[in-house]
Amino acid sequence: MFSKVSGPIRLADRVAAILSEEIESGRLAEGDKLPTEVELVKQLGVSRTVIREAVSRLRNAGLVEPRQGRGVFVMPRRTRPLDLEAEASGTKSKVLQIVEVRRAMEGEAASLAATRSTPDDVTRMRRSLAAIDEAVAAGGDGVEEDLAFHQSIAESTGNPVMVSTVRYLGEVMRGGIRVTRANEARRDDFIEAVRVEHHAILAAIESGDAGAARSAVRRHMKHAASRLQDADEGFWTETDDLKVDLDRP
Repeated sequence: MFSKVSGPIRLADRVAAILSEEIESGRLAEGDKLPTEVELVKQLGVSRTVIREAVSRLRNAGLVEPRQGRGVFVMPRRTRPLDLEAEASGTKSKVLQIVEVRRAMEGEAASLAATRSTPDDVTRMRRSLAAIDEAVAAGGDGVEEDLAFHQSIAESTGNPVMVSTVRYLGEVMRGGIRVTRANEARRDDFIEAVRVEHHAILAAIESGDAGAARSAVRRHMKHAASRLQDADEGFWTETDDLKVDLDRP
């Protein structure tokens, strides 16, 4: 069905665009099942990571729906939801704009979490932070663990709309930034700064100080934007195997 995808930049974006075109054109109609992950890897000539990210973008855009044990199916047409990934979210300017949204949204989430979180919620946040350290120590990038920490804060608010919105913004950011591990290795100070900022957020939430929690997140996002501004332009070339989250310059 598909031809191989090649090229050095934004492979997930290109795969998502190809699959979206199949859906928009009607070649993949409502209720149709997408080819399996293995089939897409073979046909498009990209990694499974790229396929998963592309399908995740289609899911966020409301185009497809994964069904447990059955595969991924095309959804009925409906009013198109917000799709930040279709708006060049991999560019520095767009990412910095999304950081501003995260600063407002996640700052409020932390504020609510400070007044609503339970001891179990705090334990889950602490475990998420420990998981980031473990992932980095093992040579990983800590992206999934970092997202899990921010998501755990949103979940502690008890507000499902907040949870969904923070999750969506996290997915956008994960696909929006690509920098090399070499750059990360040269900037251990950045890694430590993020670690300190994360623990400050948790400390404020655990103490029940809503204002301090909001300020800690806003400060964290402000510093994250600054670190992004300082990143070499060459690090904005996206690959499918060198990934770092917004909080990990």
